[in-house]
Amino acid sequence: MAPQAREADVVIVGTGHGGAQAAIALRQQGHEAPILMIGRDAAPPYERPPLSKEYLAGDKGFERIMIRPEKFWADKGIDLSLGHAVTDIDPIAHTVTLSDGSVVGYRKLIWSGGGDPRRLPTPGANQKGVFYVRDKRDADAMMAALEAGARRAVVIGGGYIGLEAAAVLRKMGCEVTLIETQERLLARVAGPELSEFFATEHRNQGVDVRLGQSVTAIAHDNGHATGVQLDTGDFLACDMVVVGVGIVPAVGPLIAAGAAGSNGVDVDFCCRTTLDDIYAIGDCAAHANPYAENAVIRLESVQNAHDMANTVAKAIMGEKEPYDALPWFWSNQYDLKLQTAGLNLDYDATVLRGDPATRKFTVVYLKEGKPIAFDCVNTMKDYVQGSKMLKAGAERIDPELLADANVQLKEMM
Repeated sequence: MAPQAREADVVIVGTGHGGAQAAIALRQQGHEAPILMIGRDAAPPYERPPLSKEYLAGDKGFERIMIRPEKFWADKGIDLSLGHAVTDIDPIAHTVTLSDGSVVGYRKLIWSGGGDPRRLPTPGANQKGVFYVRDKRDADAMMAALEAGARRAVVIGGGYIGLEAAAVLRKMGCEVTLIETQERLLARVAGPELSEFFATEHRNQGVDVRLGQSVTAIAHDNGHATGVQLDTGDFLACDMVVVGVGIVPAVGPLIAAGAAGSNGVDVDFCCRTTLDDIYAIGDCAAHANPYAENAVIRLESVQNAHDMANTVAKAIMGEKEPYDALPWFWSNQYDLKLQTAGLNLDYDATVLRGDPATRKFTVVYLKEGKPIAFDCVNTMKDYVQGSKMLKAGAERIDPELLADANVQLKEMM
């Protein structure tokens, strides 16, 4: 017998930062009708970024990364349906079908499905001992491997997830080799100055950083990874492999239901999809971003998920306020805190404030002489003041003045 159908005024698909904030914001703005959050994860809503940092390192237990205490959701009348995926959407009937066969009706639907880890196409990539850090189960499995004695790790991917995982594994005493197919780390998101700094930093910390190399196969014994074969001919014996090569937007049911989208799902200024009464937020939402000259992009950040959630909550409550939030990101590696404000898309010059050798500096990205983004390493003041500069609409600034770290950014506005 099929499970009995349920209904909620607002159904939220996804229990990460975006989904949780959408539910919270709706209640804060006076929404009193039933809200149901549906999540593939079996755990109540929790923060994802610490999974490759403090949680993996054992510095924070699960209770400390929960978005709210579990009791909070019941107190606010927000129902949780955990451990279930949405497999089908009927935009005409206003229903979603879950992986257990149950059907849920909605008046408004908020899709905050995030993304799935991009899988390696190489032979052996699905063996035990190959980890993709995306949810709590992934991090728990890595922790179990470390507790069982894994001490040689190969990290595939020189983006933030890979670098953060490498830093934690070194902290825990592992031998770490990091493989990046590009000629520099962070090639997709940062300029050469930052790439060179982090490559040097990781090497100084004992990581074997290999650039411009690719994995051709993962060797295994009895179904467990034992080593990585590179296109150079080198073979790296290891106990575990960590893969961080990006995500694939989790929007299959939306696209199948007729929503427009090629890289994720397309949304308008209020995060509405092309399907009536269906919104999309967070990593999977392709939107025209004002800080990218209205280019249509996806942003994989807590900030984007959080602020889009607020935009949707307001829209559902009758206040259509265009999404217009400054993008920001952060990454913790060793004792370094990188904070990024703005987007460096199509930058044509950079200015370095401070000396990377001191492990305290800022890279300013310029386009036609105007600052469009800041990468701040252990420079909180530059991050705060640079953010204010971007929000105010930065004008052209003399590069020599920008480069003078003794002159505060606020004095240049």
